Amino acid sequence: MKSILLKTSALIIPLLVLCSFIPGDNSLVKDETLIKVIIENLNAGHYQPLPIDDQFSKKAYSLYIKRLDINKRFLLKEDEKLLKKYETLIDDEVKGSSFAFFDLSIALLDKRINEAEQYYKEILDQPFDFSLNETLETDPDKKDFAKDEKALKEEWRKILKFEVLTRIDEQLSSQERMEKEKDTVVEVKSLETIEKESREKVKKRYDDYFRRIRQDRREDRLAFYLNCIVNVYDPHTGYFPPKDKENFDIQMSGQLEGIGATLQEKDGYIRVAGIVPGSPSWKQGQLKEGDLILKVAQGDEEAVDIVDMRLDDAVKLVRGKKGTKVILTVKKPDASIIQIPIIRDIVILEETFAKSAILTVPGSNSRIGYIYLPSFYADFTNGTGKRAFTDVKKEIEKLQAENVESLIFDLRNDGGGSLQDAVDIAGLFIEEGPVVQVKARFGPPYVYEDKDPKVQFDGPLLIMVNTYSASASEIFTAAMQDYGRAVVVGTPSTFGKGTVQRFVELDRTLARPDPSLLPLGSLKVTIQKFYRVNGGSTQLKGVAPDIDLPDAYSFIDRGEREADYPMAWSSIEAVQYQKWQQPPPLNILKQMEKQNLDKDSVFQLITQNAKRLKTMRDESIYPLNLEKYRKMQHERQAEAKRFERIGKDTTGLGIRYTDTDLPKLHADSAATARADAWINNLKKDVYLHKAAGIMKNYISLTSGR
Repeated sequence: MKSILLKTSALIIPLLVLCSFIPGDNSLVKDETLIKVIIENLNAGHYQPLPIDDQFSKKAYSLYIKRLDINKRFLLKEDEKLLKKYETLIDDEVKGSSFAFFDLSIALLDKRINEAEQYYKEILDQPFDFSLNETLETDPDKKDFAKDEKALKEEWRKILKFEVLTRIDEQLSSQERMEKEKDTVVEVKSLETIEKESREKVKKRYDDYFRRIRQDRREDRLAFYLNCIVNVYDPHTGYFPPKDKENFDIQMSGQLEGIGATLQEKDGYIRVAGIVPGSPSWKQGQLKEGDLILKVAQGDEEAVDIVDMRLDDAVKLVRGKKGTKVILTVKKPDASIIQIPIIRDIVILEETFAKSAILTVPGSNSRIGYIYLPSFYADFTNGTGKRAFTDVKKEIEKLQAENVESLIFDLRNDGGGSLQDAVDIAGLFIEEGPVVQVKARFGPPYVYEDKDPKVQFDGPLLIMVNTYSASASEIFTAAMQDYGRAVVVGTPSTFGKGTVQRFVELDRTLARPDPSLLPLGSLKVTIQKFYRVNGGSTQLKGVAPDIDLPDAYSFIDRGEREADYPMAWSSIEAVQYQKWQQPPPLNILKQMEKQNLDKDSVFQLITQNAKRLKTMRDESIYPLNLEKYRKMQHERQAEAKRFERIGKDTTGLGIRYTDTDLPKLHADSAATARADAWINNLKKDVYLHKAAGIMKNYISLTSGR
C-alpha cells in the first residue's frame, strides 16, 4: 500500500556515520555502510524502536527464510539446517556489519537454482503419464523443504506435470467447445500432440523464468535481505534502492519525465506494452504497442543495445529529462527495423487522478454526483504539481454547476497517500475542526485541523470503501464517520493501516560520504501513528462501514492484520469536535438496506461465491491424473457458471459525463475512448448501483428536513 508521507525538510536525526575508503572494489564497504546507516536511522527515528537482540534475530530469520524460497522449490532441508545456525546471530551480524548469513544463503540458493535448471529441462524432455494417481500440494505453507535432492527433483516433476496438465485441459476444453459449435476451422489434435505442445510451452516459460533469475544482482538480493530485517519493525518500514524510490515518486505524483510508453520484458526483448495517450510517444506517432526496442541512443550519442538487458536498466535509458531527445531502434511486427526519435516530456498518468460523473437512479429525479479517487496523490517535489485536494475540489465544482444535491465519494482500492490532502479534502465537507490526531514517539499528539469554516459541499454524502481502502482513505473516512457527516458503505472493514511513514535519503545522513559509495537509496520509516478524533486508532481495526456489503473475499482474511509483524492497535484521548448538524439517518438506512440485501439475488450470489472461493482456497491438493483433474475442473466450472452474471449485466443506473468535461473529450478521441470504457464499467458495477440506491433512500428520508 502507498505510504502516507509528511512534507518535511528535516531529517529524522542527522547521523555521523564516517565512511572509510578502500581502493579498488569497495562494494563490501558500501554494504557495511548501508546496513549501519539503516539501523542507526531506525533506532533514531522509528516510532517503536526495537532492541537488536536474539528475539529480533529470530524474527528476521523467520521472515527471510519464508521469503527466500517462498514456494519451497529450491532449498533442501539440509540447507535450512545450515542456515538455522544463524537464527540467533543475525543481530550480531547487523551490529558488526557482517554478511556471513546473507552470503551463505545466496550461495546455497544459487547452487540449488543451478540444479533446478537442469531438473526442468530433463523432466520436460520426456512425456508425462497422466494415467497415474498422483497428487500435488500447491500450498507451500502446508509442506516442508525437500529432504534431499531426489525428493526435490520429484517435487519439480510434479510441479511441471501440473503446469502441463492445466494447459492440456485448457486446450482440450477449447477443442471440445469448437467441435460442439461445429467450427470447421478448428484443427483437432491428438492428446499426444497437445501434451507435447504443452510441454514445450511450459519449457519456454521456465527458460524465461530462469533467465530472469540470472539477471538478479547482488544489490537486488541485498535489498531483499535488508527489507526482511527492517520489516521486523513493521510492514511499512522498508529500504528503497534508488530506482525503487524513483518509481514510488512517480506513483505518488502521477507523472514522470520520459516518452510515455509502458515497457515489458519478453523473450529477452523489451516490448512496448502500451502508449500513454497524450504522451510524447503518442504525439510522435511511430512507436506502437507490440514493437520491440533493440537499441537506445541519447541524442547524438552512440546507441546502446538493450536486447537481453534487465527491464529496469532499459527503462532507465529510455526515461530522461524533459526536452532531451532519445532515439529508439525498433523492430516492427513485420520484421522491419526503423529509428524513432522522440523528445521527452512530462507524462501525465491521467488514470491515477480524480474524476467525476453524474448518476441518475430509476424512479428518482435527483442527480447524484460521483467522484472516484484512486489515491491521495501529491507531487512533493513540485509545489505547483498535481494534488488530490485541488482536483477533488474542481470535480465538486463541476458537479455543483449541474445542481447535484448529493455526492458519492468512491475510495475503493484507494491505498492512501498524502496526509495533508486527506485533511484538506475532509475540510471540503465540514466546518472547521480537527480531522486526525498524529502521535509521534515522544510528546503529545499533534492535531491536524481544518481551519477554513467554509463548506464546499453540504449535501448528503456517501463514502464507498473496501478492504483495500487504506491509510489516508481511512483517515478521511473515519473523520467523516466521527463527525456524522457521511454514511460509509462497503466491506466489513477497511485495510487497517494506521501508521505514518517518512522517507529518509540515506546519502544525506552521512557526514563525509565517499562519492564512490553513493547513492545508497532511501529508507521509509514509520514515525507516527494515526488516531481518530474520537481517540481510536485505525491501525489493524480499520474503519467499520455503517452498512456492510459482502464481496468475493468476505470469508478470507485480508488487510494489515495479515501482514508480518504489524504494529498493535491502541487509543488515546478524544479531542473536542462539533458533530454535523444533520447526520444521516443511519439506523433507518441500515434497516432498509438489510431488508433490501435479503431480497437482492445478486448480493446473495456474491455471498455464495465468497463461500465457494474460501472452500477452493482451502482445498490445495490437486490430482495429477488427467481424468480426475478434468472431472474436478468441469465440476468447478459448472458451479462457477452460477456466478457469471455478477458484474456482467448493466444495472440500470444512469451515468454520464459532466458538461464541463464534454468539450475536452470531444477534442480527444483517445480520452473519449478511455472515458467511455470507464462509464461502461460503472454501469455494470453492482456496488455503485447499491450505493446509489442507498443514497436515493437517504435523500428521500431527509428531503423534508
